[in-house]
Parts: sequence; C-alpha cells; structure tokens
Amino acid sequence: MIRPAIEPDTPAIRDCARRAFARYIPLIGQTPAPVEADYAANIRDGDVHVATDEDGGLLGFVLFHPSGEAMLLVAVAVLPEAAGQGTGTSLIAFCEDKARRRGFSAVRLYTHEKMTENRALYMRRGYAVIDRRTEDGFPRVFFEKRLRS
Repeated sequence: MIRPAIEPDTPAIRDCARRAFARYIPLIGQTPAPVEADYAANIRDGDVHVATDEDGGLLGFVLFHPSGEAMLLVAVAVLPEAAGQGTGTSLIAFCEDKARRRGFSAVRLYTHEKMTENRALYMRRGYAVIDRRTEDGFPRVFFEKRLRS
C-alpha cells in the first residue's frame, strides 16, 4: 500500500534513506543528498509518500513535488531487506501517476553519475538523459520521462 507520509513516519523515513543509500557512500565518496533531506518539512508539505507492508511497516518512500512544468522526483528509497520486490518501481509509478493526474506532461529526476544501477532502472522505465552537470558538489545525470495521458 502507498499512502501519504505523516509526521510519526519521519524517523522511519530517515532510517530508510540512511540504510538505502549507505552502500553508495564508498562509491561516491560522500553522503548522498537524500540522506540529508529535511523529511519533516517535506512531509508537512505533502511531498512524501510511503510504501507499507500489510502490517503497516514502512518498506520505502518517494519524495516528489511540482517543479515548473514537470513533476520532480527528488528521492525514492527502499529498505535493503525489501529490495528486489518491486517496491521502488511501484513508488516511481505512483509519482508518475500523480504527475499525470495533476496535468504534468513529464517527470524529471537526477541521480549521481556513479549510481549506475539507478540510472539503468530509470532507463528501463522510459526515462531519457537530458543533461549532465555538477550541482551542489555532486556530478549528476538528469533524466526526463514524457508522460502520456
């Protein structure tokens, strides 16, 4: 089940981000940006949704919000023990559906250039590379997916 995050979810979301992105720290030599996000503020803004198991336990989350003429997918994270079960794909599809329903014609996102697994996942989901540049000290690859109504 995917539902809007609520304030009591904040610690579990922070923990999920920390655990999901921990494996990238040795690869990129720094803490990935999603680990440092202000999830409490993002939840208050209504920008975070969580995927839960049948008992309500958090499996992962997605953070997205409108940005210009597109929906910006800021972060998607899944607990390591829940990885490989389609949770991340469901969260991305949820973002795309929300974007369509809000009238956006595209979803945009970026990821660190060394996060090759993430880049491959986005390509499989129909995202195309639209830019590469360093931002906030991170070499990033920018993607866009055009949405059909």
